[in-house]
Parts: sequence; structure tokens; C-alpha cells
Amino acid sequence: MSHSVREHLRLEIDDYDEKIRRWIPGYDSMIRVAAESVAEISPERVIDIGSGTGALAEAILEHRTVGVVELLDIDPEMLNRGANRVVRFGDRARPVLGSYDDPFECCDAFSASLSLHHIPTLGQKAALFQRVFDALRPGGVLVNGDINMPEDENEARQLYALWAQHQISCGINEKQAWAHFDIWAGEDTYLPLKEELGVLRAAGFEAARVWSEGPVGVVVARKPSPL
Repeated sequence: MSHSVREHLRLEIDDYDEKIRRWIPGYDSMIRVAAESVAEISPERVIDIGSGTGALAEAILEHRTVGVVELLDIDPEMLNRGANRVVRFGDRARPVLGSYDDPFECCDAFSASLSLHHIPTLGQKAALFQRVFDALRPGGVLVNGDINMPEDENEARQLYALWAQHQISCGINEKQAWAHFDIWAGEDTYLPLKEELGVLRAAGFEAARVWSEGPVGVVVARKPSPL
């Protein structure tokens, strides 16, 4: 699956970290909670799926309980930005140009931040979750910070209004805020949380949302340890 952030979001890569905070409610809290949820299990090896500019990978690496974090991204520009961001962590950070369609090696944790909504269907996401589950050691986790939208149109409309209001509060005019949703819809699919938790549990995970702000949330899915 190819993906270019420059084309999808219509911005320069250098602008991403500033713009994302204006676009996404609770972005910094999402990154913090996701990183803490990964670090909680003291993983030796983490794969950060769709690592982008490396914000989540950096936050995870700042926890000394974490060993190696592999930054996995298919966009060379974003991966280069992410690699530069985490260079201070030395060999604990390993940038990898590749796709989440590629085979996964065994690891203790997977993380993702605003990347898995690029998977267009529930079936494709379920297949990825199963592959993640199979690659995790017992007790391992998948921590996903992302956007979900309810199936009910009225509930979804309310969340989009909250989302637009966040952008407006950050200096984006109302017309442009709502236009963003149409632009992003070309590549983004925001599945209902209930459906996403359902396919995680069907894959074998114990899964729950642990934090949310508006449509943005952090889901922690744990692979049970044997009794």
C-alpha cells in the first residue's frame, strides 16, 4: 500500500508537526498516553507502524523501560524525518522503509498513531490485526492512537462538529475546517469503535479504549499470556 503524506495532506513534510496539532484534538495527550501504554510492559522490541515524523516513536524511546523501536513507514520523506528525530537514541531506534503489508517479525509491542485509518475496510484491518496478534509474544500489546466515528449519523455529526471547533480554535477558518474532512476522505476511513474493538477481540486480543478526546482515542489491545 503506497502512501504519500505530502500528497494526501497537501503540506510540506517540515510543516507536519505544527499542522497536526491544529488539526487533531488532544494530539499531544494521545501521543503521551500511547507511549506510556507501550512502555508499561517494558518491551524489548517495538514496531511503530506508519511512524511518520517519529513523534510516537520518540515518546516511546524516552521511556528507559523500552528497548528497540523500529520505525516502519512506506513514505521515504516521512521516514527520513522520523529517523532524524530519533537519532539521539542511537541503536535503540531503527528506521525501516516498508509497508505494514510486509511480514512482521516477532516482537513485544506494536504501536501506531494516525496511520491505521488509511486502511479502507474493516476486513483489511481485521487481517492486519490478526497478523499483529500472531507476531506478538504472549503479554504483548498493540497500542493504536487514531480516529473513530460512530455509525449513527447524528452522533458522527456531533463529533465532526467538535473536531471542526478544535480547528477553528487553532486559527483555521470554519469553511476550511469542514473542507478538510472532504479532502481527507479521499484516503481516510474512520471506522466505528465498536466494530474495531470487535475485530481486535476476534483476532484474540483483550481490547479497550483507554483515552479519548472527541473522535480521537487510544486503544490498547493485549495478547493474553498463557495460564
